[in-house]
Amino acid sequence: MSIFSISAILVGLSAFFGYINYRYLHLPHTIGLVVIALAASLSIIGFDLIEPSVQIGQRITDILRQIDFNKTLMHGMLSFMLFAGALHADFSALKTHRLTIGVMASLGTLISTFVVGVVMWFLFGLFELEVPFIWALVLGALISPTDPVAVLSLFKTVEVPDTLQAKMAGESLFNDGVGVVVFTVVVAIALSGGEDGSDMGAAEIIELFFTEAVGGTVLGLAAGYIGYRAMFGIDEPSLEVLITLALVMVTYSLALSLHMSGPIAVVVAGLFIGNRGVKYAMSEQTRDYVLTFWTLIDEILNSVLFLLIGLEVLVVAESIGHLGVALLAIPVTLVARALSVTIPIAILSHWQTFTKGAVPVLIWGGLRGGIAVALALSLPDIKYKAAILSITYGVVLFSIIVQGLTVKPLVKLMVR
Repeated sequence: MSIFSISAILVGLSAFFGYINYRYLHLPHTIGLVVIALAASLSIIGFDLIEPSVQIGQRITDILRQIDFNKTLMHGMLSFMLFAGALHADFSALKTHRLTIGVMASLGTLISTFVVGVVMWFLFGLFELEVPFIWALVLGALISPTDPVAVLSLFKTVEVPDTLQAKMAGESLFNDGVGVVVFTVVVAIALSGGEDGSDMGAAEIIELFFTEAVGGTVLGLAAGYIGYRAMFGIDEPSLEVLITLALVMVTYSLALSLHMSGPIAVVVAGLFIGNRGVKYAMSEQTRDYVLTFWTLIDEILNSVLFLLIGLEVLVVAESIGHLGVALLAIPVTLVARALSVTIPIAILSHWQTFTKGAVPVLIWGGLRGGIAVALALSLPDIKYKAAILSITYGVVLFSIIVQGLTVKPLVKLMVR
C-alpha cells in the first residue's frame, strides 16, 4: 500500500472518529480519538477471537506494520509539532521561570529515570523476567519525560493559571529533548557492553550527552537566527510560511545527521522565531498567516498521532502476557513522577514561590504520549523488547485517558 493510501486512511479515520466524538462522546478531541480508536481495536481483537477465519485484525495489523511508528513520529511529525508548540509558547513567561523549567526538565527527568529503572528491575525479578538493570534503566529513560504533544493539547481544554501553565509547557518542551538524549545515552551504554554496558567509558558518555544536548541547542539558535534574518527583509506571507517549513525540516534533518538532539534544536529554533521573528520580522498580516498555518499543522498531526496510539494496540497485543507487570508499572511511574516534581520544587522553594496546588497538578498533569511508544519501538530486537513495549503502552494509555480526563477537576479542586 502506498504512503498516500496509508495517509488517506489515517486522515479519514481521524476525521470520522473526531466527528463521532464531537457529536456523541464530547471528550477532548485528542483523548476522544484515542478512546474510539482503542475501542475499535479491541472490538477487532474480540471479533477475531469469535471468527478467527476472517482474520480482519491480521489484515489491519499488516497495514499498521507498514507504518514505522518510530520513524513517522521521531523523524517526521515530532519536528513540526514541537516547533508549533514552541512558536506559540509565551517566551517571556518561559524566561521568567527558566530556573524552574531547567531544573525540572533535567534533574527531574534523571530522578524519574533512576526511580523507574530501579523499581522496575526489582519487579522484573518478581515476575521472573530476566531483564538486566541497564535495560530497566532504558525503560525508565523512555517513560520518564512528559510528552509535549500530550501536555500542550491538554491546555486547549483545561484552564490552568498562567504561571503554572508556563512551567508545565516549558518543562514538557525541554524534558522531551533531555529525555531523548538520556534515552540515547543509556541505550548506547546497554549496546556497547552487552547486558551490563561496561565497555563505554565516562568520557564517551559525557561527550555523547553534550554533543546531543549542547549541539542541539547551538544548532537551534543558529537556525533560528538564519530564519529570522531571512524573514526580516521581506513581507510575503506565503514565502515566510515556506521559510519556517524549511527551517524545521532542514534543522531537524541536520541535527539527526550530526547526531545532535533534533527535538532540542527545533524547540530552540521555534522559541527564537516565536519571540524575535513574530515581533520584529513579520507584519500583522504575515504573523496571522504564519501562526494560523502552524496551528492547523499542529491540529492535524495531533489528530493522526493520537489515532495511531489507539490503533497500535493491535500491534502490541502479542505482548499481553506482560499485563501484570504493565499494570504495576503505572503506580511506579506516578511515584517516580511525584519524586521528580517534589524534589526539585523543595530545592527551588528556597528562592521561589509556587502556585497553590502546583505539586499535585504538575504530578498528575505530566502526561506520557506517543514519544514514549516511539522510543520503545525503536529498540533493537532484544528479548526484553516485548515486555518494555507492553509496559510503555499501558502507562501511556493510562496517562492519556485516565489522567487526561481527570486533570481538569483536579485543577479546579487544587488551584481555585
